[in-house]
Amino acid sequence: MFNLTDTIVAISTPPGEGAIGVIRLSGNDAISIVNSIFSGKDLMKQATHTLHFGKIMTGDKVIDEVVVSLYNAPKSYTGENIAEISCHGSDYVLQQVMNLCMNNGARMAKPGEFTLRAFLNGKMDLAQAEAVADLIASHSATAHRAAIHTLRGGFSDDLKQMREQLIQFSALIELELDFSQEDVEFADRTKFYELIDRLTTATKELADSFRLGNVIKNGVSVAIIGRPNAGKSTLLNAMLNEERAIVSDIAGTTRDTIEETLNINGILFRLIDTAGIREHSVDVIELQGIERSMEAMKKADVVVYLFDLVECRKSKEVSAEVLAKKEEFEKSGIKYVLAGNKVDEAGETHAKETFKSIYGKVSFISAKSKENIGELKQALYNLVAEGKIKQEGTIVTNARHYGALQEVLKSLLDIKNGMDNGLPGDLISLDIRRCLYFLGEITGEVTTEDKLDYIFSKFCIGK
Repeated sequence: MFNLTDTIVAISTPPGEGAIGVIRLSGNDAISIVNSIFSGKDLMKQATHTLHFGKIMTGDKVIDEVVVSLYNAPKSYTGENIAEISCHGSDYVLQQVMNLCMNNGARMAKPGEFTLRAFLNGKMDLAQAEAVADLIASHSATAHRAAIHTLRGGFSDDLKQMREQLIQFSALIELELDFSQEDVEFADRTKFYELIDRLTTATKELADSFRLGNVIKNGVSVAIIGRPNAGKSTLLNAMLNEERAIVSDIAGTTRDTIEETLNINGILFRLIDTAGIREHSVDVIELQGIERSMEAMKKADVVVYLFDLVECRKSKEVSAEVLAKKEEFEKSGIKYVLAGNKVDEAGETHAKETFKSIYGKVSFISAKSKENIGELKQALYNLVAEGKIKQEGTIVTNARHYGALQEVLKSLLDIKNGMDNGLPGDLISLDIRRCLYFLGEITGEVTTEDKLDYIFSKFCIGK
């Protein structure tokens, strides 16, 4: 069972040395516990949302000079009394202060317990609470924007409106059951059909946004593949604008995969430079590198297939290989970008006239001179975003939410089929309740203790 009567404490800043470290306490005795080890003003007599300078003491020994922040219930993050001790970021100092707090009655917080208390005390719903973890883990502007939108209640407002409209009709249908012998209709079936259609459209849009949301939250893995000496390592360096991979004219220089991250328009891309792929090799190490390249290609969200424009012009075999790869990607459903390298040597006008009619859409670049690298980045972004990223609006990034929305869609379909088939109101009412259940499951209006334990166990301690 969740215990909301005791006072919890945790270090809220990351481990390691830093200028400042923050220790947070929440609970009825949070302020009195800090007051018992604080030398300065009497914290029990101070106003909420104030800062106080003083010393943390154990007997006559000074542990550190600190600043204490006070937040009285209910106007705090958790809805309880909160005290935060900002001390110097030494591991030793932080542990000493933590020990003093626990010796005076505080308990070590579990992962996510501060936010769990905020949820249980009605300071936020479950979708907002999960957005806190997403906000902490955000590594790009787009991920940050999606998390902030949900944290501020945007997603919850969408669901609340859906629930309220459905509850109104549910009440009318259940009222009909009380007058079943008199054959009356309180719920306008035409308007109910319109509502179900609107809710289905809105739910489908939210569910469909998960594909993009997953990309925003977890980033996009991009495997750069191609023949040996096509310029893959040079391209990686050009996209990162730094000399990350070893570049050589000797084919087969790259023997293992190299992974680096790149932010393009607010989406995080994980670029994977792979060993060159060729059919015949007697080098055992190179063969292992080729095998890893194939594995990277299969696991990647997107493949950049890099080919040498000069070689394609000289060799029909190389040109046919590019076309074969393109057909392989399309047959396998792999998202891909074709990148023709060495456009500075082949001539951009000639390359476009020669290869666009054969391969279709191609990004013509020069990895060495960094020509058109920006266009290649934009092609990657467009392939992933598909024009769906908006400044405002809900993008579902949580797999749990997506699963619940899928169940909502099934329930809405059952409701519509039930009305089409003339099912009695009591059976339709059951489908409506099922739909309301899964909408409520997202925000935590319907939940279980085991589920809460699982969700908040993934949070960092101190949040």
